Amino acid sequence: MDRRALLGTMAAGLLAASRIGHAEVAGRVRRVGILSIETEREGADTPLPGALRDLGWIPGQNIVFEGRYAAGRPDRLPALAAELVRLKVDVIVTVLNQEALAAKQATASIPIVMFLGVYPVQAGLVASLARPGGNVTGTTVGPVTAGKYLELLKDAVPKLTRVALLLDLIFPGLADTTSGEQLRSEARRLGLTVAPFLPQRASDIDGALVRIAKDRPGALWVVPIGPLVARTRDLIDFAARHGLPTIFPARFFVEEGGLMSYGHAREILIKRTASYVDRILKGAKAGDLPIEEPTKFELVINLKTAKTIGLTIPQALLVRADRVIE
Repeated sequence: MDRRALLGTMAAGLLAASRIGHAEVAGRVRRVGILSIETEREGADTPLPGALRDLGWIPGQNIVFEGRYAAGRPDRLPALAAELVRLKVDVIVTVLNQEALAAKQATASIPIVMFLGVYPVQAGLVASLARPGGNVTGTTVGPVTAGKYLELLKDAVPKLTRVALLLDLIFPGLADTTSGEQLRSEARRLGLTVAPFLPQRASDIDGALVRIAKDRPGALWVVPIGPLVARTRDLIDFAARHGLPTIFPARFFVEEGGLMSYGHAREILIKRTASYVDRILKGAKAGDLPIEEPTKFELVINLKTAKTIGLTIPQALLVRADRVIE
């Protein structure tokens, strides 16, 4: 099964970079660890190393990458994080919360840069966005309200009345943050009912999908933060079988076959992540670097998927899309 995760291209790119980064070179070479739930894949682009190259960090000359990949198994992350600590890397780059949490549990001294933290304060990763403290910094998902995702689903399916929310729960408080009163208020405004399905662990996901199928919603909103990321292909196949329009928080899921996504612009986040790594390697302390929220978001629609599930996307929504996959 293709376990392509949210940021698979970045993870695979780091793998490729690590294979050219072990040459003997003069002077000090800095080590950047990458901790990802992703599976190693060759032949992908190298966005983060490319962004760091623009800042003067050349693989094989003054920087090397140590990639550690959990192959879709969250239980492997603590051991992989500990391995990076033993290697004495200068900084660890993580993808989502589960990797950042594993890295933080493994070290209180090595700086950790989150590519995309989800509610990092509530997750216990940082003290605040403005003053993270400790050894963790990076970017977060940004101030996107629940109402935006529901609005887009309603625009795509005007007769929609019921939405299933499939949400990873990998730390306490997330359900209150993302499926509490704000969500209910936004749903009422749009004439929608939202049914949350909140698997506590990876083993609960299949049961949640069975319950969603029985609930017969008109659309599926997926918030993958932890174990759901490794089940991307399964989720998309499930939605296709049941004719469910889907919305995700990132373009990658639409490229894999989801219907729509609304979220951060990947290219900007890659540059921001590279900037954090650059500043830390030049002496900045992670805890002193404020966590950044993206200001640019993109709407992506997959017309091939719409055709597969028998849905006609209204033209008014198509013209608003930043990217349409045909």
